[in-house]
Amino acid sequence: MRDDIHHTPMDALKAPLSKSIRTSLLSGNGVIFLLAFLKLALHLATNLAGGYGYVRDELYYLACSDHMAWGYVDQPPFSVAVLWVNRLLIGDSLFALRLLPAVSGAAVVLLTGLMTRAMGGGRYAQILACVCIIAAPLTLGMDSVFSMNCFETLFWTAAFYTIILTLRKRQRRYWLILGIVLGLGLLNKISVLWLGAGLGVGLLLTTDRKLLLTSGPWIAAGLAVIIFLPHILWQVLNGYPTLEFIRNAGSGKYVSLSPVAMLLQQSIFMNPLTLPVWLSGVIYFMISRNVRSFQILPIIYLLVFLILAVTKDVKATYLAPLFPMLFAAGGYTVERFLTHFELRWVRPVIVALILAAGAILAPFVMAALPVQTYISYAQALGVAPATSEKNAIGRLPQHFADMFGWENMVQTVAGAYTTLTPEEKAKCAILCNNYGEAGAIDFFGRNFGLPGAICGHNNYWLWGPGHSTGDVVIRLGGSLDALRAVYTEVNQAEFITNEFCMPYENNLPVWICRHRKSSLQNDWPQFKTFN
Repeated sequence: MRDDIHHTPMDALKAPLSKSIRTSLLSGNGVIFLLAFLKLALHLATNLAGGYGYVRDELYYLACSDHMAWGYVDQPPFSVAVLWVNRLLIGDSLFALRLLPAVSGAAVVLLTGLMTRAMGGGRYAQILACVCIIAAPLTLGMDSVFSMNCFETLFWTAAFYTIILTLRKRQRRYWLILGIVLGLGLLNKISVLWLGAGLGVGLLLTTDRKLLLTSGPWIAAGLAVIIFLPHILWQVLNGYPTLEFIRNAGSGKYVSLSPVAMLLQQSIFMNPLTLPVWLSGVIYFMISRNVRSFQILPIIYLLVFLILAVTKDVKATYLAPLFPMLFAAGGYTVERFLTHFELRWVRPVIVALILAAGAILAPFVMAALPVQTYISYAQALGVAPATSEKNAIGRLPQHFADMFGWENMVQTVAGAYTTLTPEEKAKCAILCNNYGEAGAIDFFGRNFGLPGAICGHNNYWLWGPGHSTGDVVIRLGGSLDALRAVYTEVNQAEFITNEFCMPYENNLPVWICRHRKSSLQNDWPQFKTFN
């Protein structure tokens, strides 16, 4: 008998306790929660590093949250209201601003796993679907910054999960939940209308059309409309500005895409190695009798794809909210295929390859590398900067370039502002070209005592020029000749430069303009730019 072994009551508990923990982590729920936590941890780590700075659109969202309303020219109010609460509770630092997108992205992973299980997928199907979401460059990018887009994916995923539960359990309460989800989703982004259209057509084209004879779908539609109604009324009272915005953005902002180009772009954006997963899911769920009850899901995807393909002047990224559902269907399909052909050894290989591809692509969408390191990395892989909009590109792709130059721009404007007399400062207005510049002035300018910005771009136009008559204006950009046609006195005060920002924000003159020849108030309608 060995006398160097001494057992305690705790030793007796350790073995079963550790076994219980392992069992919980490896159970269906445990694996899903673990993957969701990994997604959250990835974004929190990046957020702590701070990235490259505030994005142009984040500055605009911050400005919108200072002007709470039931709508804005380019968006419904949900994301802005959430940001208002977020700022009230934890502030508006970069980490605080990007916490909610990180949490939203983790929730999407969790719902994707639950959705896969609800379809009948086993543990591997759930893992594969969740891994596809985690390793998708587009979702990595969208969940790294604050915008309505991350919440859009969350609402679509919650809606698909509810649709699946509705088809499985045929209980009215799920229609009620679906109506609430769709209504809140519309208050976040009106693209949910595409989902509603796909759901309606899907019901008509499948054996589930008999559900249209029940009250459930109509209750869901009615609830969604009621929740969305305040924004509809806001549109009516403000002359339907979003319709004008959509027309202008479609015709002048985005590069036209053919259906083939859209398919290629979405396969790249969602990680090329996931293409066999989600595409096999679309095909299998469309033709197989085994999942006939879920045939409506690929129909929704195909209809939304068709709507966007016909529209042309759109972005392939608009299809992103469909992919959690597509990955769930693909995970189920791949799992059945590998099980049928007894290829279990292939399972970890597929997951490892998708994760490896995601790791390689991540620096292109997340500000995880120092900027010079990123540029070298992109050059080594032969990836040139790009944008989906009709803008010239500098050294960085637009989603990164839009993070640079804002604080320097505000400091430069503040330098010009300090040259004014106290009387001039009291009536000075800072006139900007776009909501990014105006948002930067409003956010960073508080530290320099600058007046609020005025701008004709999107909702800034609705907020108007305030009390400014144009007697003293600090103007960002514009030519000397054009400004002299409007102002009696024009002097260049400063010059804004930044090697990494968008080209149209670089080498930007800062003018001090005095004595506008006609009232800024009267001329304000001419400043309107909705795009």
